[in-house]
Amino acid sequence: MFCQMAKEYLSRRGIEFSERDIAVDKQAMAELMELGYLTTPVILVGDEVVVGFDRRRLDELLA
Repeated sequence: MFCQMAKEYLSRRGIEFSERDIAVDKQAMAELMELGYLTTPVILVGDEVVVGFDRRRLDELLA
C-alpha cells in the first residue's frame, strides 16, 4: 500500500525513480538490511533516507 502511494507521488511530481522488489531481488534485500531497515518503502533522496511514505519529508527533500 505505502509503496504504491510512494510510486504514485513520485510519478505525479515527475520524479524519476528506480523500483527494487526485495521479494525477488536478493541484492536489493541485502542493501536494505545494510541500511538497517526491514520495512518498505525506503526512499533515498541524495544521502537522505526516508522510511515509509512520508509526504511531508519528501516534499522538503524534493523542493
